[in-house]
Amino acid sequence: MISVQAWADAQRLWDFQQMHHEPRPCSVAIGLGSHDLGVAEATADLYHRGMAPLVVFTGATSRTTQERMPRGEAEHYRDRAMELGVPGEVILLEPKARNTGENIRFSRALLEKQGTRVSSALLVSKPYEERRAYATARKLWPEVEWLSVSTPTTLAQYVDSIKDARLVVDMLVGAQQRLMVYPRQGFLIEQKTPCDVAASFERLCSEGFTSRLLADEAS
Repeated sequence: MISVQAWADAQRLWDFQQMHHEPRPCSVAIGLGSHDLGVAEATADLYHRGMAPLVVFTGATSRTTQERMPRGEAEHYRDRAMELGVPGEVILLEPKARNTGENIRFSRALLEKQGTRVSSALLVSKPYEERRAYATARKLWPEVEWLSVSTPTTLAQYVDSIKDARLVVDMLVGAQQRLMVYPRQGFLIEQKTPCDVAASFERLCSEGFTSRLLADEAS
């Protein structure tokens, strides 16, 4: 069972990790690979709403996707987007990235090779990865104006879709730790963590929601 306090803390992390950016037309939409096909669906929706004339799907496979997406996250995302009516000719694939930094760097290289001028971009990720994706993109490609977006959903709805409440809380805790640790390692821009968010993170760690923490930083 997850306590009332733990749920409240998880909600606080969830709220902080989303950027609450309002989508508007941009040069490109970049869907970041993961286990969640909802990213491809959200990207397809943005395309159909006229928010981007071009789509990039980026991602290889990971331990969580190698069975579900054996051809690579980017390819499975493309298949789902095309099922939803996105024309194949407006989709570019970046099939090698294995982390968020590589998603950005390799997508940039692909777009530059294509001769595509990018002044603004919609960065599409899982809901609890919006802030980290944004901070990574700002660090690695600062010339671009970034809008970080995801499928509109509540924490309760997301938990219901994943069917594993504890795993979702673990992922929220892991995402929060990276927001605090990665700027020191040069991976992200620095973003101030509010005191109440930091307190929620510490409480959840003490309650054992630690399976997604970076091992070298867990202590």
